[in-house]
Amino acid sequence: MRVAICEDDPFHQQLIIEAIQNYALFQAPSIDIVFCTQQPADLLAQIATTAIDCYILDIELGNAINGLDIAKAIRDQDPLAHIIFITSYSNYLQLTFTYKVAALDFIVKATPAQMQHDVVEALQAALTKYTQLGTTASTKWFQVKMGEKVKNIALEDIYYFETSSQPHKLELYERNGHYSFYGALKDLAYLDDHFFRCHKSFIIHLKNVKEFNFKSRYVLMENGSRCPIAFRLIVPLQKRLKSLKEDFA
Repeated sequence: MRVAICEDDPFHQQLIIEAIQNYALFQAPSIDIVFCTQQPADLLAQIATTAIDCYILDIELGNAINGLDIAKAIRDQDPLAHIIFITSYSNYLQLTFTYKVAALDFIVKATPAQMQHDVVEALQAALTKYTQLGTTASTKWFQVKMGEKVKNIALEDIYYFETSSQPHKLELYERNGHYSFYGALKDLAYLDDHFFRCHKSFIIHLKNVKEFNFKSRYVLMENGSRCPIAFRLIVPLQKRLKSLKEDFA
């Protein structure tokens, strides 16, 4: 679960970082701080380029842009992101409802120990929801489990799955990275109609096919990778690609 922090006070920012790092180190290795800033504009710019799952935002940032403004921008782009507000004033709680940003938690700055405790509790709730996100029946996410780590990947970001050279493992290639995990291609039959098993060792995402070469029997994916096509699957793949093109015409 990727976390971003926007807190303009260096002391409180450090408290938040330490709380997250300690919790991640000893209990939740799936949590990673990917961005931390005192400047709202920097976070707004980062939102457009970086996949973030959970935001910890101070409401009053000593800036024309406050935490509620950031939260609204986040919601416009990502309705599923978890938002945790931190503030010195409890009367700001009502404003979070006025802005309709559906915050996961609202933390009032107290003693350092209490604040860190509250941050960890909020993170626990966020991580529970994050883990559940990839396991619901109607999910648009694929959940990868790597040891104690859990990662949710949007289905539309996946290029392809490939059987690994290591026994009983798969390789997953997506827009933001490459992951290796235990599994078998036959267990991915539940994936939606945008996925197609084009070879005994490959499942591709049809919407992320850049080119296809049926003569040489391969598809070129958006990331530049070539995935082979089994001879018997050429015609079925042609039909699926044609149908997909018609659906989006």
